[in-house]
Amino acid sequence: MKKAEVINLVTEYKINPIGIDVLKPRLGWQLNSGEQNVMQTAYEIRVANSKKDLESGKNLIWSSQKVESDQSVNVVYGGPALTSMQRVYWQVRIWDNKNRSTSWSSPALWEMGILDRSLWTASYIAMDDITTEKKSHPSQYFRTEFKTKKAIKSAKVQVTSLGVYELYLNGEKVGNDLFTPGYTTYNKRLQYQTYDVTEMLQGNNAIGAIVGDGWYRGNIGWKGDYAFYGKQLALLVQLNINYTDGTNETIVSNGEWKASYGPILESDMYNGEKYDARLEMDGWAQSGFDDNKWTKVQILDHSKEILVAPQGPPVKAIDEIKPKKLITTPKGEIVLDLGQNIVGWARMRVTGNKGDRVILKFAEVLDKDGNFYTKNLRAAEATDMYTLKGDGEEIFEPHFTSHGFRYIQVIDYPGTLSLDDITGIVIHSDIAPTGSFTTSDPMINQLQSNIQWGQKDNFLDIPTDCPQRDERAGWTGDAQVFSMTAAYNFDVAAFYTKWLKDLALDQHENGSVTNVVPDILTGGEGVSAQGGATGWADAAVIIPWTVYQSYGDKRILEEQYESMKAWVDFIAVKSGKDYLWNDPKHWHWGDWLAYNADKPDYNGSVTEKDLIATAYAYYSTTLLAKIAAIIGKTEDVGKYKEQAVNIKKAFIQEYITPNGRLVSHTQTAYAMAISFDLIPEGLIEKSAAYFAADIEKFGHLTTGFLGTPLLCTTLSKIGRDDLAFMLLNRKEFPSWLYPITMGATTIWERWDTQKPDGTIIEGMNSFNHYSYGAIGEWLYTHVGGLRIDPENPGYKHIIFDPHPGGGLTSADAEFLSLYGKIKSAWEVKDGKFHYEVVIPANTTASVTLPEATPDSIHLNNSKLKSDLLKTLRQTDEGVQLELGSGTYQFSYPSEKLKL
Repeated sequence: MKKAEVINLVTEYKINPIGIDVLKPRLGWQLNSGEQNVMQTAYEIRVANSKKDLESGKNLIWSSQKVESDQSVNVVYGGPALTSMQRVYWQVRIWDNKNRSTSWSSPALWEMGILDRSLWTASYIAMDDITTEKKSHPSQYFRTEFKTKKAIKSAKVQVTSLGVYELYLNGEKVGNDLFTPGYTTYNKRLQYQTYDVTEMLQGNNAIGAIVGDGWYRGNIGWKGDYAFYGKQLALLVQLNINYTDGTNETIVSNGEWKASYGPILESDMYNGEKYDARLEMDGWAQSGFDDNKWTKVQILDHSKEILVAPQGPPVKAIDEIKPKKLITTPKGEIVLDLGQNIVGWARMRVTGNKGDRVILKFAEVLDKDGNFYTKNLRAAEATDMYTLKGDGEEIFEPHFTSHGFRYIQVIDYPGTLSLDDITGIVIHSDIAPTGSFTTSDPMINQLQSNIQWGQKDNFLDIPTDCPQRDERAGWTGDAQVFSMTAAYNFDVAAFYTKWLKDLALDQHENGSVTNVVPDILTGGEGVSAQGGATGWADAAVIIPWTVYQSYGDKRILEEQYESMKAWVDFIAVKSGKDYLWNDPKHWHWGDWLAYNADKPDYNGSVTEKDLIATAYAYYSTTLLAKIAAIIGKTEDVGKYKEQAVNIKKAFIQEYITPNGRLVSHTQTAYAMAISFDLIPEGLIEKSAAYFAADIEKFGHLTTGFLGTPLLCTTLSKIGRDDLAFMLLNRKEFPSWLYPITMGATTIWERWDTQKPDGTIIEGMNSFNHYSYGAIGEWLYTHVGGLRIDPENPGYKHIIFDPHPGGGLTSADAEFLSLYGKIKSAWEVKDGKFHYEVVIPANTTASVTLPEATPDSIHLNNSKLKSDLLKTLRQTDEGVQLELGSGTYQFSYPSEKLKL
């Protein structure tokens, strides 16, 4: 058998990151072993300035020595403080529970960014182009030249912009990140990127950059704001070159650089890009280019104190999709169908005459007559325009825009358009896929696909609500309800870490949390600008808790604690002495977009907002008390426990009758009260009966954004899987599968975004919202049976507890945890229940075999051995076993299962 080895080393959730500013980075690794019951019992980490020193064990910066511990994720670097731009190499070895040690792992590295702000010697440079009107401006081009005359050891460039930039060195784009420096609360936090450009330098060199409006100065939000963060674009570049003779040199952006406009006439995140290839400047980012007609730049006085290294993943072009069909619509429009609703743009291949202009328009759907439909985009033009230079085959891709689309309308294309002439480019934050869920039902598999596509499409540096219309904002409510499903589908630890920092910075002094992050609404008009909405602002507490549960990340609780506490204290002030949050002057979104039938006397989905607000007040306060205990804030534990007790008492008195009926007799109210543990123990059975009866009466869900994520989970909690599966399997409106019957490839914003007759609701209507995709959590955890143990977060101890039902004959839930692959896959076949579990090394698990009896179970076609029988426990649900790492295949008769 192959010897165990340490693999997949990460620093701050990243592989070999450079340019980080976390002073005490956290390190992690996985243990690869083909044996069962393998646990780490000790580890040793060593860190050095070079691979040579590391592997020799000499001149180490830090050695942890042998540490008796089974911790292999989020291990904090304990060496001396590192300096700006210092690169270090590290490796680890471990000892296991069988008294063996591994070899040292392959080396990994991390490199610090600029920690001492005095080292920023570059200046922000800008053109004399200050926005005075609400319109898109041309992108700006910057350049300089320099020479190197000595052998180069290493070279790193740090760069940021006010706007979005692309950096070039000697004509080649630096890195493959998109929309850098990323979207943050720009007046408080501006990210800079670090790139290793050692191999890109030569004797004569040129640095070039293009800067566009982006989120900083471009059109932003549905109010039509331009220049929300600033009226003038700027660039900041600092190139540090280390020579082999021990000397170094720094090339910086300064007053000697030159600037010009170019072929990008307009580039707007919402409206699209206008590009005139006739204005291209061949060689503009290479040495020797004639820039005599370019102008000298200005020096812009802007803070460097707000510069931070990125913690989240960059946006990248992840995939390419070729069109499936070329359609001529009833109106005569030439339209390409990708077959999948994506976010990104179209790459176009075209040959024509100089001055020919091709227009590309983007839409999510065709209307009921089969024509190109863009009304739901509202003010977003979602149009790219390319003017040809007439020089053979030309390739066009926009630079600083993205669209949410499945269909591409092509106007004035010269010649005959073919499917090969257009390619859909899929972009999103570079979050690694971690989860998969498949069943025997193709429609549920399509639902899972829609959920994952909705997440990819909307995780574009921030968690947007929608990616296509004139909004695309980081709505906190959408992010909150979907956060656990998100953490199953993709690695979102670093993504949320970055976004939550902006949430805390944008939080109001009184503790109220803004409705969107970054906050582009406060100070505006209307209810959307107020903030502090229940279920939305609770993202401040719930998402850090999700990251802790999913990744065992205690630091995020520590770093976000003051933000969490401020929010819960704000609730307490709003609730007052009676602990009820029922202030009629305070706006809440409530159970947003809950189902409403077309009946005058129907009120089955109208849940009182003060009931929801008080329920969430209890939930967030309860979580805060737990968090305070976890991170050692002992003085707060009692305070928030007592506060939670008082909120629950007030909730019971105000909203629950003595017979267990809620004053808002809705599915959302019952799901929330039961899920949040607000029902007195003696009334749970009666409240559960009311809940189930309401669903049986309607035969469908009636919930909105806040109630839907809790619906099936709560039904399962009260033992009504039959109703949960009924809701899952329903194909008529309203349901999760109804959009699939209408051809949806992502999750809709509304249950009836498109009517059965093809009619599309006008106004606020998106075909790509992820909120209702929060059903994914129940699919993974309940149907698939792959659950986190709340007492051992981050999958250190895993709970396997599958629940066959709904006519399904199989389900397979898999998840790539920080420890390695986890699998929970069941199938009913030939009268037997077959169940495979995979438990990664250095973890343990509790496995429930539903409706099994001890004498009926076979493991790998053999009766259970005595060592497993010792851990066996008969429960009401079946048989429970305690297992160590490894792969296990169980089988037993399936007659008792309720399929």
